[in-house]
Amino acid sequence: MVAVASGTVALAAAAAMVASSGDGDDTGDGRRGRASEPLRRETSGPRALAPASPSPAASPSPSASGRTPAAGRSASSAPTATARRKGRGAAAPGRLYRHPESQVADWVRANPGDARRAVIESRIASRPAAVWFADHTPDTITSRVRAVTAGAAAQGRVPVLVPYLIPDRDCGGASGGGAPDLDAYDAWIDRFAAGLGSGEVVVILEPDAIAYADCLPAERRAARFASLARAGQVLTAADPRARVYYDAGHSHWNGPARQADLLRQAGAASAWSAGIFSNVSNYQRTADEVAYAREVLAALGGPAGLGAVIDTSRNGNGAPAGGEWCDPDGRAVGRAPTLDTGEARVDAYLWVKLPGESDGCKGEAGSFSPSYAYELARSGSS
Repeated sequence: MVAVASGTVALAAAAAMVASSGDGDDTGDGRRGRASEPLRRETSGPRALAPASPSPAASPSPSASGRTPAAGRSASSAPTATARRKGRGAAAPGRLYRHPESQVADWVRANPGDARRAVIESRIASRPAAVWFADHTPDTITSRVRAVTAGAAAQGRVPVLVPYLIPDRDCGGASGGGAPDLDAYDAWIDRFAAGLGSGEVVVILEPDAIAYADCLPAERRAARFASLARAGQVLTAADPRARVYYDAGHSHWNGPARQADLLRQAGAASAWSAGIFSNVSNYQRTADEVAYAREVLAALGGPAGLGAVIDTSRNGNGAPAGGEWCDPDGRAVGRAPTLDTGEARVDAYLWVKLPGESDGCKGEAGSFSPSYAYELARSGSS
């Protein structure tokens, strides 16, 4: 999961994820499948960073936890999902941005003679995918986000960004870490938002942060949700064309009513939300996720324009029996990333988790495994 700046600039310790193709069909009851913590770090020559824009005084009333849900403006001034889509027309296939820096791209460049290279390159490395930002580096986050969004804007394409720094992320699992505390997280989000620019961008806000929040005591859970609500508002204030999606887990995790309640507490039914995402790093069937997403959205309420995006990166053969989620055998890449799904209320199929990056069983969490990537790629359809 990588963030790269244009020219000579530091790449995030967030490894860029590049996507593939296939058909997303899964079953199973895996509780969760999280995005692995990245390992890649690159540095380069100095680059002046634009300071994060200071947030104006917060106007919303404090949440039950005592934290203001959003600094920067009132909820009533946030652009609605409908307003942010107005005038854009239907999204055309192929408009998603493929970031040129990732672990799989590095492997392809470094292994021209490997017999697996052609399959991995054509079915994984050549596809657009999300770019993850998972390290607490407040001094460079603005420039790293800007590098990705500027690269996408230069091509007239839509980048997919994943802020993954909420404190206590993964609740002590293989992808543990995050910001030191919620104040630090809020400040990091401000700087993240300053790099968005003014173009269309999809933001997958904190995988697992809502669906997996039951690991936190009630007071800390409420504080997390207030920060997530604030994050959505700050991101759309910085770029009114940003589509911010909130964590809905997946179809074999929380029930739709329960998940909708959690999402509402975290701001997903608010004016700044574009909707929800599901199946990140998991294997559930695309058809199941479409049905589940519609049920969650119906229970959630909120603006009429709310939609869903579904991670189809590894669901080509469905979920394994018994709910195994950590690098299970027999999986395949899923449907190719697209902004044109043909499904009502489903805004996109995305590759959020990069096929070939380990969950922590076939390698260190976040590391790239060419053998695992080849297994996924050759099992999928193109």
